[in-house]
Amino acid sequence: MLETALDARVSPETLRKIESGRVATPAFPTIAAIADVLGLSLDAVWAEINQPEGAGEPTASSHGARAWLAS
Repeated sequence: MLETALDARVSPETLRKIESGRVATPAFPTIAAIADVLGLSLDAVWAEINQPEGAGEPTASSHGARAWLAS
């Protein structure tokens, strides 16, 4: 996590807060930077967070977003 935070130019504490839900609405540039470091498209992240509960299997493009968001 430290490497991801530093590569995205956000503090490790900010990344921890985002992951734990203590930052409910992180700034778009922050999410864009983290997604870029993780090799995720913003489309995949958006599709994942807008997927209805119990909507079945993730798409191939959102698989990485699901794994990151679940961590």
